Amino acid sequence: MRNLEREIASVMRKLAKDIVGDVSKRSGKTKVDDVRSSKAYAKIAKQRSWKVDEKAIERLLRVAKFKEKEEEISDKVGVATGLAWTSMGGDTLPVEVTIMPGVERLTLTGKLGDVMEESAMAALSFLQNNAARFGLDPEFSKGKEIHVHVPEGAIPKDGPSAGITMTLALMSAASGRPLRGDVAMTGEVTLRGNVLPIGGLNEKLLAAKRAGMTTVMVPKDNKKDVQELSPMVTEGLTIVYVGSITDAIPVAFRPDTVKRQPSKTTRKR
Repeated sequence: MRNLEREIASVMRKLAKDIVGDVSKRSGKTKVDDVRSSKAYAKIAKQRSWKVDEKAIERLLRVAKFKEKEEEISDKVGVATGLAWTSMGGDTLPVEVTIMPGVERLTLTGKLGDVMEESAMAALSFLQNNAARFGLDPEFSKGKEIHVHVPEGAIPKDGPSAGITMTLALMSAASGRPLRGDVAMTGEVTLRGNVLPIGGLNEKLLAAKRAGMTTVMVPKDNKKDVQELSPMVTEGLTIVYVGSITDAIPVAFRPDTVKRQPSKTTRKR
């Protein structure tokens, strides 16, 4: 909120400077008193409002603070859309997973913080321990390198709320079943597969709307928080409350998807 107030103040100062500069140019006067006594100033003084649109803000602030992502919304294997809270608002957080032959290990990239790395390890441990329950090969990770990547690698990322996203992206990569591209999700996941509450829902849901998502999975313990939000935030979104990964599966995967084998990936050495 403080940053927003500073930006608004900056826009007002620069707009005032532009107006005075324009009056000075049109009147041919440079001294403050001369400018104020000019006809051009008198005309401007009668104007009660000025329109400040998106283009004007970008010009006045010299930079576009937000750049909308142009992403193809389609079902993909091993790709899940998470949601993140940042100091500038909310954002989508895609998680990509690839499973390939190699040294048996979990590789994490994308400048992830300690908590986020631990979320990935917990997600993998949960699936390894419950593989048969979800129709996965119990040895899906044996002799395989599992690579989890979160794009925009130059930006640091951390927090536990990507647990559900990582778990479902791993499940998709291991089963070969594509995840719905129009579904976003947020929630911490435990080793028992429970989905725990998180924060920043207002910003996260707005980010989901901007990205064109139709459905958002939210921890069931956050239901009260969602109900307290403005209807404008949730309008157009189907909010699904989940208490476990089992609850999330029917939402994340389409019912008519056929189990497919993960695509083979050849690594260059």
